[in-house]
Amino acid sequence: MNAPRRCPALLVSAAASNQGKTMVTAALARHYRNHGRRVRIFKVGPDFLDPQILQQASGQPVCQLDLWMGGAEHCRDLLYQAAAAADLILVEGVMGLFDGEPSSADLAQQFGIPVLAVIDASAMAKTFAAVSHGLRHYRKELPFYGVVANRVGSARHAAMLLPAHGDTPLRAALPHDAACALPSRHLGLLQADEIGDLEARLDAAAAALSWPDAAEIPAVMFAAAGQQPPSQQTLRGVRIAVARDAAFSFLYQANLDCLQALGAELRFFSPLRDRALPQADGVYLPGGYPELHLQALQDNAAMRDALRAHHAAGKPLLAECGGMLYLLERLADSDGRQAAMAGLLPGQAQVGKRLAALALQGVTLPEGSLRGHSFHYSQMQTDLQPIARAACPNGGPLQEPVYRSGRLTASYLHLYFPSNPAAVAQLFRP
Repeated sequence: MNAPRRCPALLVSAAASNQGKTMVTAALARHYRNHGRRVRIFKVGPDFLDPQILQQASGQPVCQLDLWMGGAEHCRDLLYQAAAAADLILVEGVMGLFDGEPSSADLAQQFGIPVLAVIDASAMAKTFAAVSHGLRHYRKELPFYGVVANRVGSARHAAMLLPAHGDTPLRAALPHDAACALPSRHLGLLQADEIGDLEARLDAAAAALSWPDAAEIPAVMFAAAGQQPPSQQTLRGVRIAVARDAAFSFLYQANLDCLQALGAELRFFSPLRDRALPQADGVYLPGGYPELHLQALQDNAAMRDALRAHHAAGKPLLAECGGMLYLLERLADSDGRQAAMAGLLPGQAQVGKRLAALALQGVTLPEGSLRGHSFHYSQMQTDLQPIARAACPNGGPLQEPVYRSGRLTASYLHLYFPSNPAAVAQLFRP
């Protein structure tokens, strides 16, 4: 059995969403990185946008930690491997600290990671202390490191937030400053590549964060995962073309790692710019923002023809959410502008201004059971009958359909490949 590994670690959570967890996590990472420390960051739960920012801040790939999608042993293994290569591990939570099943608090407690809670102090004074006290004591057995006051108006304002005799340390404060903010749209933060001055914002936040250099972050003992079955390289020699550009960027790093662990060779391409597919046995079209690039996608007839030829040749193609919308006949954005898409699937979709679906989802396909999530603003109309419907682990009503046409599999689901690598291998095997 491998010996446990010690590494300082914090789980950055909050009282609710939109408190500034991502910027505080990014500021901490950039602060320590600027001081020569190696920082690894993880994100709790399904998310594609926050990890882009966090990767920019830390300079290292960011993976998910999700007790349901990946399982406890998968999360344990990721943390154990990170502890061997990092001087500090940061985990950004999801929603509020105790929200969701399982919650960020559940993960922190399971792995003994102390919580650093972010609280938006912009409209608070002494009530900040009450919220801090509640977060610390709501679950007695939860390891707790302290709180960060975000969007603080001044040093005087910061001094009002927690009484000196309180038992919840105010570890740091971040000022209310546009230079330290992250712009967003309906699905969340803007993509990292869309924020032209992101480096300046990250450095500004790291400099503005009143984090004492002498602050001792507790070291956590990370145990090795249980005996894992050896990886079967059932995709050895298989070339998979992966779409990755501004329109298709919702990619889990763990999915790419899983494909490579199975032996696949990944070749990236852009449906926006490239006029041909890389030479490949299979294609992976992840989600993203095709509705923001309707004209460019419509104008690239050569790429649409290449995808049709790939499909007609009976080669595997997996399309998720925005990738599926690209394969329809037509797609309309939230303002009603329409464009012709690839036409591999019958039907069309309309992007709305309100959330249409958000849930964890599990699905059983002919290849096996997989887990993932759904998050979209669009509604799709098609006469194609699904081969399966997903289900919520908490019994919720959402049941996303999965469509199949030949070797093409398409759904709104964002699948988490490590939940069943053997099934993924069958989806992509020629």
